[in-house]
Amino acid sequence: MNSGLQVGLRFHDSAPLPFEDRVANIKEQGFTCTHIALSKVPDIPGGNKECPLTPAILTPGYAAYLRHVFEKNEMDIAVIGCYLNLANPDEEKLSSIRRMYTAHLRFASLLGCGVVGTETGAPNTDYHYDKEACHSKEALDIFVRNLAPVVKEAERFGVILAIEPVYKHIVWNAKRAREVLDRIESPNLQIIFDPVNLLHPDNLDHRDEVIQETIDLLGPDICMLHLKDYVTADDGQGGVKMDSVACGLGEMDYSRVMEFARTRPYLFATLENTKPENARQALEFVKKMA
Repeated sequence: MNSGLQVGLRFHDSAPLPFEDRVANIKEQGFTCTHIALSKVPDIPGGNKECPLTPAILTPGYAAYLRHVFEKNEMDIAVIGCYLNLANPDEEKLSSIRRMYTAHLRFASLLGCGVVGTETGAPNTDYHYDKEACHSKEALDIFVRNLAPVVKEAERFGVILAIEPVYKHIVWNAKRAREVLDRIESPNLQIIFDPVNLLHPDNLDHRDEVIQETIDLLGPDICMLHLKDYVTADDGQGGVKMDSVACGLGEMDYSRVMEFARTRPYLFATLENTKPENARQALEFVKKMA
């Protein structure tokens, strides 16, 4: 495989084995890294009702335990996910969300993981997509204002906070992402590039231009890739819907993405929307393209 890509698996898409066996199984399939969201792994602290995810449980000892398990299996944690809404208008909830980001950044530092990943939310309390509201200038201003102090914490802990542009969220295209980066102006704020998340039936007819614009505007600030595929179907209302699937099972053209990846030695790329029965197949598909 080309040295431009280290391919990993989203942890909660892996076979539901006991935690340490699950890490070993991901390695055995040929993956070298993983993207883990602690709240989505039910048999470790943070992912179950008996020990729900709070800042208090993200202790140095817990970080050491996870680090040793992954080191034993020669696996890297490419990114820890913390997908909480930084545009939440409820001030009490927003304060709690900020504390959780700080805890994740501190935990990542202890764990030896360089990136905490997040998406960019919606200006409502239940994180729903409202195109007019999400894509408004007001929403972007709110997000930037609330993101800035979290980035300061990332600087303090020496960790990258990486935002992932998603069409249905506030940072919905490359231009918005570039504006966020330029307004905050921190080396600890970077980009997770998931090309499928930037696509939508609204812009699918110029997919290649969307992807190329993202590479052109954000390339120097992309710290990792998320890779998945998509299929289109009739939405039953005279339009088109997109459903995400594992790489190689849909309609995505990865040529521009892979051309970019070859310019970034050892770039992390974690697969999304795989299932235990097709993860290895998706890995082999990506290896052939890399």
